Amino acid sequence: MNWTVLFQIFSINLIYIMLNTMRVILTTKGYRNVAPLVGIIEVIVYTLGLSMVMNFLDNPIYLIAYAVGFGVGTYIGILIEDKIALGYSAIQIFSPSDDHRLANNLRELGYGVTVQPAYGRDGDRLVLTVLTPRSNERALYQTIEEIDPSAFYISYDAKVIHGGFWSKRVNPLDFKEGLSKLQGKLNQPRKVSNQTKDEFIR
Repeated sequence: MNWTVLFQIFSINLIYIMLNTMRVILTTKGYRNVAPLVGIIEVIVYTLGLSMVMNFLDNPIYLIAYAVGFGVGTYIGILIEDKIALGYSAIQIFSPSDDHRLANNLRELGYGVTVQPAYGRDGDRLVLTVLTPRSNERALYQTIEEIDPSAFYISYDAKVIHGGFWSKRVNPLDFKEGLSKLQGKLNQPRKVSNQTKDEFIR
């Protein structure tokens, strides 16, 4: 068994699957100019790896190295994509509150928030829609939970964006400072909102 060849087969397939994962994600996110270039490199790497493993089919250990490289490459590709956080997410927040405290506080942090009245099993609700870069998504979740722990929220990809108000540069490093400023307001008695549930607020 040639350890150098074994490592090469593992490494080439790892790189191939990382590229494959990134290409699929870029394609689904709408990066039409970048995804084909990644695809070209992906096919070259795949052909090299496959040709190498085909020469050693008589020894299962090389096939195992190829398969392990596939699995590890998939995992690393997902981690890389999660780190660079391409694209934007739309977050819908369902708040049991009958006031606009959460919406106003999110706006103070730089987000564009659309508020709609709704009705759930237990009564009136406010539905907040917030658009955020995916790099800020986890920080936004933390902010929501800090301001309104009882809020329910869901997230989905925002592939097409046109018009409206939203911030591309909400800095997650500013959240602690922003939240500390909001704590005083959060601890004050709630004020009844003057807005009715029939209003649609942008």
